[in-house]
Amino acid sequence: MIIKNKDRAKEIKSILFEHLKEENAFWSYAPESVSLDNIRDDQLIALTMRYLDLDDIKQLFSIFSFNKIKKAWKMLLVPEGEYLYTLNRFFAWYYFKAKRPDAYLKSLQTRQLNELLS
Repeated sequence: MIIKNKDRAKEIKSILFEHLKEENAFWSYAPESVSLDNIRDDQLIALTMRYLDLDDIKQLFSIFSFNKIKKAWKMLLVPEGEYLYTLNRFFAWYYFKAKRPDAYLKSLQTRQLNELLS
């Protein structure tokens, strides 16, 4: 169930942002240049999925729609291919209910490659 209260959703985003800072997810940025206000939702989603644990990822589903989370995953994490293969395979199976996660990931990667080449 998605939280409709904007203040509560912002509070959850702030908590996730703080957890990401604790995990050094913004290691390549100057600390003063990173704030919740200049992080897009898709970036927050992808970074949370990449660096944080299942409880934090569960919070994403309380503030964002399933489709928005899946779209961010497909756009920002799936293209990393072999580097995040095991993690993406888990996400495909656990969160996105892919019956054959390996084949599903391969098809997503092929589709993205074809879009880049066309």
